[in-house]
Amino acid sequence: MRRRTWLLSAAGAAGALVVGWGVLPQRSRLGSGALMLRSEGEVPLNGWIKIAADGSVVLAMPRSEMGQGVHTALPMLAAEELDVPLSSVRLEQAGADAIYGNVSMLVASLPFHPLEDAEGDGSLSVKAGRWIVGKLARELGINATGGSSSIADLWDVIRLAAATARASLVGAASLQWKLPAEELVVKDGVIRHASGKSVGYGEVARAASGTPPGAVKVKDRKEWTLIGRSLLRLDLPEKVDGRARFGLDVRLPGMKFASVRLCPMLGGSVGAIRSEKGLSMPGAERLVMLPALGGSTAGFAVVGRTSWHAQRGASAIDVEWHQRPLGGLDSRQIEAELEAAVRTQSGHVFYERGDAAGEERSGKLVEAWYHAPYLAHATMEPMNCTARVAAGKVEVWAPTQVPEMARGIAARVAGVSTDDVIFHTTLLGGGFGRRLEVDVVAQAVRIAMDCGGAPVQLVWSREEDIRHDFYRPMQVARLRASIDSGGRVTSLRITSAGDAITPRWMERGLPMLSGPFDTPDKTTSEGLFDLPYGIATQRIEHVATRMGVPVGFWRSVGHSHNAFFSESFIDELASAAKIGPVEFRRELLKDAPRHLAVLNLAAEKSNWGGALPAGRQRGIALHESFGSIVAQVAEVSLVEGKPRVHRVVCAIDCGTAVNPGVIAQQMEGSVLFALTALLHGRIDIREGAVQQGNFHDYPIVRLAQAPSVETWIVASGRPPQGVGEPGVPPLAPAVANAIFALTGIRRRKLPLAA
Repeated sequence: MRRRTWLLSAAGAAGALVVGWGVLPQRSRLGSGALMLRSEGEVPLNGWIKIAADGSVVLAMPRSEMGQGVHTALPMLAAEELDVPLSSVRLEQAGADAIYGNVSMLVASLPFHPLEDAEGDGSLSVKAGRWIVGKLARELGINATGGSSSIADLWDVIRLAAATARASLVGAASLQWKLPAEELVVKDGVIRHASGKSVGYGEVARAASGTPPGAVKVKDRKEWTLIGRSLLRLDLPEKVDGRARFGLDVRLPGMKFASVRLCPMLGGSVGAIRSEKGLSMPGAERLVMLPALGGSTAGFAVVGRTSWHAQRGASAIDVEWHQRPLGGLDSRQIEAELEAAVRTQSGHVFYERGDAAGEERSGKLVEAWYHAPYLAHATMEPMNCTARVAAGKVEVWAPTQVPEMARGIAARVAGVSTDDVIFHTTLLGGGFGRRLEVDVVAQAVRIAMDCGGAPVQLVWSREEDIRHDFYRPMQVARLRASIDSGGRVTSLRITSAGDAITPRWMERGLPMLSGPFDTPDKTTSEGLFDLPYGIATQRIEHVATRMGVPVGFWRSVGHSHNAFFSESFIDELASAAKIGPVEFRRELLKDAPRHLAVLNLAAEKSNWGGALPAGRQRGIALHESFGSIVAQVAEVSLVEGKPRVHRVVCAIDCGTAVNPGVIAQQMEGSVLFALTALLHGRIDIREGAVQQGNFHDYPIVRLAQAPSVETWIVASGRPPQGVGEPGVPPLAPAVANAIFALTGIRRRKLPLAA
């Protein structure tokens, strides 16, 4: 009943669902050729595919490239179905139509337990929920790159669009030659017949635009020639030779530069300003006040001839900052309040079966508390945006994961229609969820409004970036389980507490969808309520708080800390049962064959139980997130009491592996990202101000600390699932479990090196 209430509330927040609308079929995502840009010599065949005069293919690209390889994997799908070389596919930024929205990301936000949502066996309420939210998502068309969903969302869409275009092209040749279409074959973009006739795509594209495709069928996997191969990434050459354009690379005639200073106290405000000294600095030209925009803290910006002039001018301004009316935030106090919430408050029950409280009265009770701190994103490319406001029009260049949300806030700040905003999405120098926010876009547009039509590039300093992030929430959890005399887990109770991300994010970027109430947010309990282990009696609940710290999506979101809690605790239970960590998990996974296969693969490839150099131990963890199952084995030693990770063996079942090389890259990057967090990551807040400010006190893993990473992919015929994030969650518990194997001491609080 709770889940049904959540579903209806979420739908109501987006607008009333009427019966007539609800029974209509879901909107097609193929789209018409009118949605693509009109360019000389290029013929659009639907909303995704154009054919150029030389026979090359232009693919509409609605997803942002931030290093995850999506600008290679998605073109591979189009090239496969069109039978063209991957090198002949070019990308064009997709427009604003709803067909480019991310349906899978919204459907995945439903808090259904895997047992309820099993493929082909979902309950009526689960099926109805997925249908309604999927239909709503198609209507809303929210274009976002997040939730490791790009390939999963567009797997069918792009293949169908390309197959449809191919059918029309072949059909056009068939009509011209008066030969049956089934006698024609295509290779490398050339249509051929056994009689010797041949024609390139570019030569029949115009005729194909008016040729119905007839029956369309995507290729069977046994026909694939590209999907499943480790092809070189299309974005690498331009990144190597400098042609690639990130947000910081935007340069326009007459461009000015801006630097911000925001109130050091989160949620604070600007008092008296003495700007004379700052504006008298060489190259400093203008002061622009910035209210709290897009969830940011208030402050000001200085505009100058170069970024250096703007930064020096901003730093020289004397300002009186005011604390927020409710008083300064303190992360130590927040942690204590979260612990109290776990002890005293009832939360939303995400999953329950059996009587966990009753089962605890029998057998051996094991209880543990786990803690995770606030974390910043610290993307390598600092926050930036370029904007121009002139003659009632706005033009924006930004590295963003949400171009349409960014376009929307640009329009609201400038007071124009979204039709009057032109938006250019650049490459992203790291996203990790930080660029799901639109605060920097709002600030850049506000600054540009004061600059007489000149384009302005706003660049945050690293200090502003770390001190004014939307942080991964702090979270506290109490885990309790009972074990019988045979070492069997008979009950599991988990209560966690921490801020909910999704309602805060919607308030900032999608105010039309946010309501006066919060619905249960799956991200708070993911990785706790949806465990694969066969424990008959469970109660998993979360107390959603609102502590005042700006929180946002951080790579792998709730899984990033909840996996540390759950997989460390599973190891604790194995120890209490006096059973090895792998054997203990195997017993719990008897009814979860996919998870068991991943666990066994990681154990095999890591030589689990084999000899290790003196002073090293292994730890293992298994976790499912974003549709993919990942097991990691970490080989760890201690150097002056701090963990040193030497080797990580990673096994993954992500469904169909579109590009195994990119999957391996993502696992390697995820391990390094997770290693930084588990060793060093912590944001401390005192009197409202974040204490960390740059890489000297918010360090990242350096080359010398990087472990070797091996990736093993489970062969699968299932549709592809997420890859960009699932490699992050298992590492912290794997390392913590290795430390226990070394020392006999449990480390239940992140970061582990603290």
